[in-house]
Amino acid sequence: MRRIAPGRPAAGGGPGGGLFGRIWAIVARIPRGRVATYSQVARLAGLPNGARTVGWAMAALPDRLAVAGRPVPWHRVVNVQGRISLGGDAALEQRARLRLEGIRVSLTGRLRLALHRWRPAAPRTAVPPARRPRRPRLRRRRAPRGH
Repeated sequence: MRRIAPGRPAAGGGPGGGLFGRIWAIVARIPRGRVATYSQVARLAGLPNGARTVGWAMAALPDRLAVAGRPVPWHRVVNVQGRISLGGDAALEQRARLRLEGIRVSLTGRLRLALHRWRPAAPRTAVPPARRPRRPRLRRRRAPRGH
């Protein structure tokens, strides 16, 4: 059983709702054979410095929770060094699940992020970058013609 960090909400407003629900929905999109870091998931959730919050959300993940009909693959989230952050039996289970998906994980729990990192496609509804406003063109004054 995974533990919830002391003093933190159990499910961020109920299963599938609130901040934790947003994080779980992002983790549910990680494809088989790929991993994401806690900080990467945090950025995708709109939390630029929220890697710990992602950790709390993963710890609070109810067993068998499915988002949009898919189980949340908690084992596909690793730390920024490409290591399994869990300890004990949970680390062994995470390593075994990753290996079943074809990810090479060392006995110390390290994997190669360069090979296995998830790179999600840019959202289709992305707003194009804002254009810089054009400076008004100044017309040159012509010198008056001499008579």
